[in-house]
Amino acid sequence: MTSPTPIRIGVMGAHSTGKTLLMRRIEMELRCQGIPVARTGKLGRRAALVSLPKMQHHTVASTTWVIATGIADEIAATARLEDGPVQVVLADRACWDALAYFRAAQEWRRQPAPQADREAPHRLASAHGHTYDLLLATVLDPGLPVEHKHDHDARYRTLVDLHTHDLLREENIRYVRVTSDPASQELVIEHALQLCATQAPA
Repeated sequence: MTSPTPIRIGVMGAHSTGKTLLMRRIEMELRCQGIPVARTGKLGRRAALVSLPKMQHHTVASTTWVIATGIADEIAATARLEDGPVQVVLADRACWDALAYFRAAQEWRRQPAPQADREAPHRLASAHGHTYDLLLATVLDPGLPVEHKHDHDARYRTLVDLHTHDLLREENIRYVRVTSDPASQELVIEHALQLCATQAPA
């Protein structure tokens, strides 16, 4: 018998804007409520392990790898846990995220890829990108510090933020903006919890 489809919540946005922390907090709250949840992530670190270019050096190949791997992780996350089927999947870097990073990299290098090459990762993201029940997009606060692990280029980081929100508007995707204001983050967490409490499969 096929298990009910879990709630899918994705997050995207420029690096060091609180994406992972936000997902960890939602995960912690869901677990406290006894809701089985799985969280995906660490795509950037795994891409580096296989020597794929990152950040402003993103290519069509690296972008396709990140999108495909993220989708595979989300699908795998729906597997049964010991205490029952997963009811919520939290995607730390929704599939649209890699596409925004790629577009930002092209603008940063001032070297746009051929249209045919640009279309391939877009088709892949588009095929999966409309399955999120809730999509969150962080808003860059230039005043916040950048984590040491990130290759920090202020211009590229700004471009990622720009392309993140432009892409979602172009695709006519409903999403929730999350600023660095703690009140904004609390509202988003509460929104996610209410969604999961009312719509997560039993």
